[in-house]
Amino acid sequence: MKSIFFFLFILIMATSCKNDTKSNNDTSNNDSIALIERAKGIHKRVITLDTHCDINIKNFTDSINYTQNLESQVNLPKMKLGGLDVAWFIVYTGQDTLTNEGYEKAYKNAMSKFDAIHKLVEDIAPHQIELALNSEDVRRISKSGKKVAMIGIENGYPVGTDISNVEKFYNLGARYMSLSHNGHSQLCDSNTGEEDDVWLHNGLSDLGKDVVKEMNRLGMMIDVSHPSKESMKQMIELSKAPIIASHSSARALCNHSRNLDDEQLEWMKDNGGVVQTVAFQTYINTEKNDARNDAIKSIREDVAASLGTTWYDWGDMIILSDEDKEAFYDIRGEIITLADEKATKMTEFPAKVNVSDFVDHIDYLVKKIGIKHVGISSDFDGGGGVEGWSDASETFNVTLELVKRGYTETEIEMLWSGNLLRVLDDVQALANTQS
Repeated sequence: MKSIFFFLFILIMATSCKNDTKSNNDTSNNDSIALIERAKGIHKRVITLDTHCDINIKNFTDSINYTQNLESQVNLPKMKLGGLDVAWFIVYTGQDTLTNEGYEKAYKNAMSKFDAIHKLVEDIAPHQIELALNSEDVRRISKSGKKVAMIGIENGYPVGTDISNVEKFYNLGARYMSLSHNGHSQLCDSNTGEEDDVWLHNGLSDLGKDVVKEMNRLGMMIDVSHPSKESMKQMIELSKAPIIASHSSARALCNHSRNLDDEQLEWMKDNGGVVQTVAFQTYINTEKNDARNDAIKSIREDVAASLGTTWYDWGDMIILSDEDKEAFYDIRGEIITLADEKATKMTEFPAKVNVSDFVDHIDYLVKKIGIKHVGISSDFDGGGGVEGWSDASETFNVTLELVKRGYTETEIEMLWSGNLLRVLDDVQALANTQS
């Protein structure tokens, strides 16, 4: 009997330590059987919702799709293994020229991703996953045992100059949209303007202002994760509904323009919105991530060459076309995995940004603006992921770290889904009063 208990103890200790998720309140009790079992119970009971999961339409075909355990960070097997209940699949379009040709191309790209998501939930795996349009759908579908799909739009560029496209996207299931990405759109300025202090609209364009009003009318959440600070300020002033930052973290802990500074956080609190803390290494701890990347870059380049391709850092990818970017995304995960395997065999190699670093941002945001205004996102398959939450199969580790830090089940439920769904309810309630 003692040997069995000893085996179980060693197994649990190995599981809790394998991701190097040390917490600020690290004690021997944190790794106890009782704590882990409590975390498992909480994780099973709450609805876990991730507001940002990018997709590649090549993974939504009859022969290759999310019913299989693909290399993608998110798919149905990984969601089931990690206990991730709700994935917001992202209709993402990179920024291009502000021309009719550019808008037409962007619209086609957006429609192809809408089609892919609908194919998954309607044709490929309707018995495993269903599209939700509101919080009631989320709870009903989750209770049925199926996974939940929701849709967000990253970059309003595909709207073009035809505002009726906003309603078209809403009718296809989109429930949030950011008005720009990496580069100024026809709707608003991007956070990337900080680099050279060059702005196109000094916030929102006239069309962008109309789009904000249209999103309020329809019941679509406004996402401020990529727009500039001035754009965000104007959106809050104009919007009658709460807004979200679908995948951003705290700038006070990591000085990146994609994160929100303390003033912006106060705006979010006053607005009644929610910041979906993002597990993106560069936005969590730039210095730690850069040290790791500098040390591993040559290894990744060698691995990429052995696979017949080229390694690109995020900054280098701007030269690639959308098609080349998607081709690189297909193999990027394999390159990283193989390079990491080589790095683990080297002594004193720089550590990865991990779950503990990620939850540090949650802690900061909670203390700064209150737990009602904080949520969780990954940016999986778009560059996101940290050690310990590298894909959907490791989702439990986030809950475990929150339990270690003393968060209650009620608080964990708010962080994982309650706060985001509250904002969605508020946005849709406003729309109903205007209809």
